[in-house]
Amino acid sequence: MDINLGDSIYKDIDKNQYLHELYESVLFNYATKIFSLKSQPLPININDALRFADILSKSTEPDLGDKHKLWAQEMVVLLHSLYPNNEDIRYFMGSILSTTANFRGLQLVSSKYKGETLLERLYNQYSKILLTVPQNPGEHFFFSQKKVFDSLDKDYFSYSGPTSMGKSYVIRAYIKEQILQGYQKNFAILVPTKALITEVSSKIIFDLQEALNENNYRLVNSAGATALEQEHNFIFVVTPERFLYLLISQPDIAIDFLFIDEAHKISSKDKRSAFYYKVIGMLSNSGNETSIIFASPNIPNPDVYLNLIPDLDNLESRRFASSYSPVSQVKFSIDTIDKEVKIFNDITEELSLITSIKQDTTLEEIIHLIGVGKQNIVYTNSRNKAVNFAREFAKPLKKLNLLELQQLAKNIREDVHGDYYLAELIEKGVAYHVGYLPSNIRIQIEKLYAEEKINTIFCTSTLVEGINLPADNLFVTSYKNGLSSMNEVEFKNLIGRVGRISYNLYGNVFLVRLQSGDKKTKFEELLTNEIPEQKLSVVTELSRNQKKKIVESLMNGSVEFLTYPKNQTADEFDLMRKFGLILLKDITEHKTSRVTEEFEKFITPEIEDKIRSAFNKANAPIDNNINLSIDQGINLREAIRDGLEYPKLSRTESDYRNLLSFLEQLCEIFKWEIYEKSTLGHVSKNGNHGLLRWYVVILLQWVQGNGLSFIINEAIKFKENNPNSGVWLNNQLIEYDYSREHKNIIIGETLSNIDNIILFKFANYFLKFSTEYMEQHNIKEMDNDWYEYVEYGTTNPLTILLQKSGFTRETSTYIRNHRDEYVIEIDGKPRLLKKILTSPNENVRRESEEIIFNAPELFIDS
Repeated sequence: MDINLGDSIYKDIDKNQYLHELYESVLFNYATKIFSLKSQPLPININDALRFADILSKSTEPDLGDKHKLWAQEMVVLLHSLYPNNEDIRYFMGSILSTTANFRGLQLVSSKYKGETLLERLYNQYSKILLTVPQNPGEHFFFSQKKVFDSLDKDYFSYSGPTSMGKSYVIRAYIKEQILQGYQKNFAILVPTKALITEVSSKIIFDLQEALNENNYRLVNSAGATALEQEHNFIFVVTPERFLYLLISQPDIAIDFLFIDEAHKISSKDKRSAFYYKVIGMLSNSGNETSIIFASPNIPNPDVYLNLIPDLDNLESRRFASSYSPVSQVKFSIDTIDKEVKIFNDITEELSLITSIKQDTTLEEIIHLIGVGKQNIVYTNSRNKAVNFAREFAKPLKKLNLLELQQLAKNIREDVHGDYYLAELIEKGVAYHVGYLPSNIRIQIEKLYAEEKINTIFCTSTLVEGINLPADNLFVTSYKNGLSSMNEVEFKNLIGRVGRISYNLYGNVFLVRLQSGDKKTKFEELLTNEIPEQKLSVVTELSRNQKKKIVESLMNGSVEFLTYPKNQTADEFDLMRKFGLILLKDITEHKTSRVTEEFEKFITPEIEDKIRSAFNKANAPIDNNINLSIDQGINLREAIRDGLEYPKLSRTESDYRNLLSFLEQLCEIFKWEIYEKSTLGHVSKNGNHGLLRWYVVILLQWVQGNGLSFIINEAIKFKENNPNSGVWLNNQLIEYDYSREHKNIIIGETLSNIDNIILFKFANYFLKFSTEYMEQHNIKEMDNDWYEYVEYGTTNPLTILLQKSGFTRETSTYIRNHRDEYVIEIDGKPRLLKKILTSPNENVRRESEEIIFNAPELFIDS
């Protein structure tokens, strides 16, 4: 085989000792700058370092090219940080970013570099034209993004890349191009969290603006959206659960493109991973031709998710994995137990000692030392830690004299609670971001952080899972997510959240060991371990014996699967149960899916017939909703046939008793003591459903449209009247003591219960109840639909309509309270006067400015 000059240069460049010495010196000097050390900087021949970086940026090595380009970018960017006024470095940075086609990076550094030679200038101009984003002439892809974009016309495609690659950006660009070219299609984007629904939806509306209405498109986030009652093409941005409900409730809408963002969740042991199998199976068997695209962070084998498509071959041509990142992360290890600070060398994959720190150095001291004047995100593995760390960090800080922070703190005290810790932290430019918050407050926190008015956010995985913020520093205080250790995919996705090409070219990651009980080597292992090839959760999370138990249960006509093994967690059982329900539906309908393929060894044609026969005897349809099983459906059908109805709201003390009585009946119907034994069906020591009584307090206030502050006050009153019901502190249930600390625990629990119990669990069961009730009574709408009341947090028709049109609950309530100012009725239908676009309420203005593009028919001129 012929070897050219490029091959000979790049084949062994990784072994060049002088290059390694230069790079290590750059890293050391950068570390001394970050930690403000008095150490003498190591000498660096800047010209030699720049020449090496320039050579690396032009690497043509097939397997190492991306690695070399990353190395080149990191060297020149760190050199620029060390010597910001050096014109040679600035020149080479322009050259290297041009060579790697990092045109967005060039914009960030305001480089006017065009090329040193005529040939180079022509090549750079050619690359710029080639990588121009269709319908966005001022923006440019990276080469990896262009490769993905050109592959999205395939019927099935799966790709992966670093967190900072901009995978979702490519999806949005493709959808925009399709729409502006006049295609009439329906697109769906699945995202793993509700927070991402808001972010992705806002970006799509901003991308398209008037083009949405001009091309008869509407963006939809839920199955209840008013746009679904009209003739449009749609862009659905939803979680997998919401998408399943859309497929069930809107069977006539054909989905042309399904984009699955953060597709590595399909490999997760989380119970929600089953929804991906279900919706893909439904689409594959729908008779419509749906193109399905998977986008994953970092994984080496993105083609694994193509296995969810039945009978798909030629997988290699339908996959693409890139390791190129337009930004760099510089990683440090700070060990407060062994008193060491080290820097990680990505090339040698070794940690090098930089300095020592004093004994008993706290996290707060570390952040104050490194993070002053910077944008910081601090990751913790629990809500309590995030809150406590934030409070300790903020103690020595003074309030900032910023009107926006004062206003947000005021809103938090009024909308949540006067004693809520978050308000006083906001005034100091500090926040925590854990679990459920009213969307207007959450969005304001993210906005003020992006504007550098909030400087430090303490968070759990709720913030770092997909939300893009301009962080300079990420402090990782645990290698766990909750109680479970992070795997390599989760860890690399986490640290990839710092350094985002929209804001900067590099960021710092500080891995902080705070407790002697934390494994000393765990962070290093996560840094050095390669991300293993991913497997599907249906393969990894179901043992051979579990599969056999599922099949045996189905053969006996039962979906009340037994816990196996006996120490199986609630989430593990729920995932197993969902796979069992998918299997049952596919068998009874003679359909093939990835789930049925996984059970092939345990199911013969005779066994399939026996299962069908067992469930035919039940004479009841098997639902596509995998949150519920046929036994629950039969019980519900009989109860409604016997006259069961939602309770009527009277706004008297009897509402509590009536609602509790209704939910006790649902507990028996839906077998909550079996299927929801840790929450809705939890049995207290006295034999009562103690948690259910607690949830009734919150649920009742929620559906009556009360604001969060009222709901939280009622929850606190409940605890004051029932102090023995206790609060959870440090994994122990202790008696409520009326302290501010305990009030904040109640506030946190209430917010969490609204998100996880009211808006998820109750919503799921009430949706089933409403659907069954309307089907039995042959009606299309209910006058007393508690599913709607729960989904929208009100019984008020105007507030519900506004939320169905895209407004948040809080903004909808504000508009209802200012109805005379903003609302007019035309032909019996509410319309919004366009003067709402100049409302003094910032959240009302912001939401209206988006929704007028997506629901223009809702607005009229004053």
